[in-house]
Amino acid sequence: MNENDIRELLEGIKNGSITIEDGVEELKELPFKDLGYAKIDNHREIRVGYPEVIYCGGKTVEQVKGIISFMLTNGNNILATRATKEMYNAVQNLYKEAEYFPEAKIIRIMKKEIEKTKSYIAVVTAGTSDIPVSEEAAITAETYGNAVKRIYDVGVAGIHRLFDKIDIIRGAKVVVVVAGMEGALASVVGGLVDKPVIAVPTSVGYGANFKGLSALLSMLNSCASGVSVVNIDNGFGAGYIASMINKL
Repeated sequence: MNENDIRELLEGIKNGSITIEDGVEELKELPFKDLGYAKIDNHREIRVGYPEVIYCGGKTVEQVKGIISFMLTNGNNILATRATKEMYNAVQNLYKEAEYFPEAKIIRIMKKEIEKTKSYIAVVTAGTSDIPVSEEAAITAETYGNAVKRIYDVGVAGIHRLFDKIDIIRGAKVVVVVAGMEGALASVVGGLVDKPVIAVPTSVGYGANFKGLSALLSMLNSCASGVSVVNIDNGFGAGYIASMINKL
């Protein structure tokens, strides 16, 4: 239930087309639904503009299926991150139009269309190995109604590849930069554009990368102003923040 649904419900009660008893039944599931193993936040879209997202890591197939089964009754679009193909197969039995993006490990259910923004988000990736995290960011942003342009494999080891796409990057309202190894690309892009840059360190790299820690620290220590940083491999978080900025 979103803000418009609540307004329609209250208008119905006010004009008498909906009884108070029926209204109470409609509101019983707010602010959350307790499934025992999960408390689904039905109030979140009203508070922050986006419905709750399911993080599938650590959950069982049955738990993910149960959560989505209830969320389908609300009529909202559903986004589930870090999902396995097995989870998707179970969800598809509930809703055959469910989509699965194997690189991003995302399950998506679009029950209502969202108009795309005219401004766009640029998702820039240092290397091909960073694409799974980049796709998590890009698909998250697209799910929330953003136009997205992908610029992949333009890391600093061949920086001429970046300059070949710089006009596209500069045309974005916000830029997501995804990089592993030493994470230098975020600083380079931050020094070339006048838009917010959201840096995403990835766990891509050899031993001294420390599973993304070196890239994280490099990005946090960026000398380029306008660069903010999310957690290691957190493409979803970057896509979510980019969506909020793009829609301001």
